[in-house]
Amino acid sequence: MISIEELADILDQVDIPVAYSHFNVTPNNPMPQPPFMVYFEQDSSNFGADNKVWKKILDYRIEVYTDMKDLELEKKIEDIFDEHNVYYETIESYISSQSLYQKIYDITIKK
Repeated sequence: MISIEELADILDQVDIPVAYSHFNVTPNNPMPQPPFMVYFEQDSSNFGADNKVWKKILDYRIEVYTDMKDLELEKKIEDIFDEHNVYYETIESYISSQSLYQKIYDITIKK
């Protein structure tokens, strides 16, 4: 299981714009064009006993946005995850109001 610090390094290997939670958009720093991704902590699945947390486990969501279905990008991301032994589950949807495809990778990391 990877750590929070390792996750950022792994996502940088995909070589598309990436931000934690959201991009800080300003007039001098516009929203990136697709493809891009964001990641954030969704919840925790801690292991506990004796009224204390023994192992801190966080569930993270990685959202990848593209303007068309991009099998090559998905393969690249999944190959990188496989290389680093990152277990993932996926969900895909189309956001019609933004004309974007969204591929979600749910992963678990240690804190």
